[in-house]
Amino acid sequence: MKKGLFAAALGCALFSVNSQADTIAGVYAGAQAWQTDTSGGFADSSSMADFNFSDETNTSLYIAFEHPLPLVPNIKVGHTTLDNNGTTTLDANFTFDGELYTANSEVDTVIELDATDLILYYELFDNDLISFDVGLNAKYIDGAFFVEDTDSDTQSSGDFTGVVPMVYSKVQVGLPFTGLAAYAEGSYLSFDDHELSDYQVAVTYSFIESIAIDMTVQVGYRNVTVDIEDLDDIYADMEFDGVFAGLELHF
Repeated sequence: MKKGLFAAALGCALFSVNSQADTIAGVYAGAQAWQTDTSGGFADSSSMADFNFSDETNTSLYIAFEHPLPLVPNIKVGHTTLDNNGTTTLDANFTFDGELYTANSEVDTVIELDATDLILYYELFDNDLISFDVGLNAKYIDGAFFVEDTDSDTQSSGDFTGVVPMVYSKVQVGLPFTGLAAYAEGSYLSFDDHELSDYQVAVTYSFIESIAIDMTVQVGYRNVTVDIEDLDDIYADMEFDGVFAGLELHF
């Protein structure tokens, strides 16, 4: 009898959660241009140097599929570039990939970093006033660092790859009948000596709402931190942040 009551209660709870989610399947596709300010440094040991980087415009693309099926998570796939470069006069000796760069020497640095997110999430609430998503993010990071002494032509490079499991959440609050909304979205992990975070906050305005398609513009701020210790012999403590503008389509 108790098992039957528990099963009935669980079924009612699942129905209640899913009744607030999308009643029909939907696809969301978006693109963002991100003005990125980069700070921090990297090395092949824990003795890292801080580098100067120029501001760069990076891109972010994503697509999400939402459905009303019980217990089956929604899925979102995103791809972000975090490329940058700069020139720095070193304050102290620095080694990378076995090469020594002495203090007061001028070095050029290049970062080529891509992040691909595979997010599985559930909608706990979904209405015109508020929506709340939680899930897991498998973030695949593919990066390469390059250093060159501008005087001696000494060059070195290092690359790393890895899949990082992260906790994911998103909260969105809307103003009904205005097309205006605001959201906060992010992923986070802290494990051993590694710490990664990726969050953004934005204001959105839906300027086209029809049966076939919705179109929404976004303006916001994004911050990505990468603090890794000995991942493929790479140490890095870097922060990427800045404002972005984007467009999202909902089919």
